[in-house]
Amino acid sequence: MVATGILFSRILGLIRNRVFAHYLGTSDAADAFNAAFRIPNFLQNLFGEGVLSASFIPVYARLLGRKQDEEARRTAGAVFSLLTLSTSILVLLGVLLTPALIAIIAPGFEGEKRAATIRLVRILFPGAGVLVLSAWCLGVLNSHRRFFLSYTAPVLWNLAIILSLLAFGRSTQGYRLAEYAAWGSVVGSVLQFGVQLPVVLALLHRLVLTLDRHSDGVRTVVRNFVPVFIGRGVVQISAYVDTVLASFLPTGAVAALAYAQVLYTLPVSLFGMSVSAAELPAMSSAAGEESELASVLRGRLARGLRQIAFFVVPSAVAFLVLGDVITAALYQSGAFTRGMTLYVWGILAGSAVGLLASTLGRLYASTFYALQDTRTPLRFGLVRVGLTVLLGYLFAIPLPGLLGIDARWGAAGLTVSAGLAGWVEFALLRRALNRRIGSTGIPLGLTVRLWGAAVGAALAGAVVKVALQAQHPVVVALFSLGMYGVAYFAITAEFGVTESRRLLSRVPWPRRST
Repeated sequence: MVATGILFSRILGLIRNRVFAHYLGTSDAADAFNAAFRIPNFLQNLFGEGVLSASFIPVYARLLGRKQDEEARRTAGAVFSLLTLSTSILVLLGVLLTPALIAIIAPGFEGEKRAATIRLVRILFPGAGVLVLSAWCLGVLNSHRRFFLSYTAPVLWNLAIILSLLAFGRSTQGYRLAEYAAWGSVVGSVLQFGVQLPVVLALLHRLVLTLDRHSDGVRTVVRNFVPVFIGRGVVQISAYVDTVLASFLPTGAVAALAYAQVLYTLPVSLFGMSVSAAELPAMSSAAGEESELASVLRGRLARGLRQIAFFVVPSAVAFLVLGDVITAALYQSGAFTRGMTLYVWGILAGSAVGLLASTLGRLYASTFYALQDTRTPLRFGLVRVGLTVLLGYLFAIPLPGLLGIDARWGAAGLTVSAGLAGWVEFALLRRALNRRIGSTGIPLGLTVRLWGAAVGAALAGAVVKVALQAQHPVVVALFSLGMYGVAYFAITAEFGVTESRRLLSRVPWPRRST
């Protein structure tokens, strides 16, 4: 359900981007909107889903698991009140201090472009605040195992922006149209929050608004909130550093990195985030003695790791072997040439290095959150960020020259370095968790079978790619990726992989007539 909801919202997000590009292209208005959106989006990322999932869900779900419904209700109401108050203050400060923020985020903007960016930020900020409250709804819904609604709600946000562009795009252009899109974002934020709120209120039975922080549940949420908040802030800064490093590379590096990021974050969201989001409330509500709790966590973690690996291993191999097919099908047209496709493929292939580590690491971090330990993932997250920045600089700036290759391939060095840092974080998380609950991980035999199946299937897909290389990119993608998927499921089923056989058993195969 989580993966389906994320997929729906990602598809609408892609449509939103294409509609936006159709009307605003790479104009000054488009620059102003994208720069403006980064500022309130920073607030959403700091206070939003990731932070609340790590701090609020473990406490709330555990209270539900212990049948302490009244305490759970008070905790939810107090967290909502504190979140509303703090977000409102930050939104107000953001609106008042917008000119100073523009000087930091977009110092090169001047004149009308700068003035338009300021107006857009002030429009977008309240919407970002509402999206933070929407993340609170997600926390309540996930704790009650209501996953689908919380992850499909962003579809309404995307639709509101799309409809605002379609409604005013023919009669308006430039900065004015960008403002309409910004107002569409605000309306979409309200819709995303509003569609979840009635279900949340029904689950809570009543919402008790209070700023009282004396209950054990609220104190635990606040205590857990701080380390995750710091960690999210550091990650945001790290992403900004990646963009800064890419800006020192030849023209096209920043754009190519952004195009590749849309692709390589998809399996992380679909499989890493979905499994982690589904397992977090279940792990958090587990009860019993320490040995019994450890056994439950090991069992759920083992199942989640297998699920993630089954889907992410073929994703990584596809990026490595068939990344040009994927990129060409989505982007190659007009100004986006074959050369740009190969460039993005190189960056995408670099992301394959750490794709599995990034997704498995999310589940390990969620297990720590279920144990109400937010400081351990923070420490290891800081190590990963530090390595990403250091290795990113080395791989992106000096390394291409030392290897005698074009400097623009430093963009691929950024994704490779992030992957290596991801493996270090994963190893640290796994070792620390093994000390607490016992041995965890994916069996070596399963790992070998998954990678072997993915490589064999990729070779089959590559043969189809070569045979159809003269055809339209979409046709090549349809048949080569189709062959890849069919071959992967067939090989893993033949290898006896449980996840493959379980999925194939759900397919409504036509029955033979007798």
